[in-house]
Amino acid sequence: MLRMDPLDALDQATRQYQRTEAAHEKSRTAAVQAVLAALRAGERPTDVTDRSPFTAAYVRRIARENGIEPARRGPKKETGS
Repeated sequence: MLRMDPLDALDQATRQYQRTEAAHEKSRTAAVQAVLAALRAGERPTDVTDRSPFTAAYVRRIARENGIEPARRGPKKETGS
């Protein structure tokens, strides 16, 4: 079995990274938009975070940067389940 030269392996990995980078960015943008839509629809930030690929801190940052105020503390809304 032949071993690939380390620089050839790096070249191959770099090409793969560059081919998939645009698709990854498109998916990230779609996920951010879905997070914003869920928050604007009144979903709980905890539920949004649990179902997103992002950390709670990043979801809060996305919300703040898009003018979504933190949820007020108080009784939890009924879900009807």
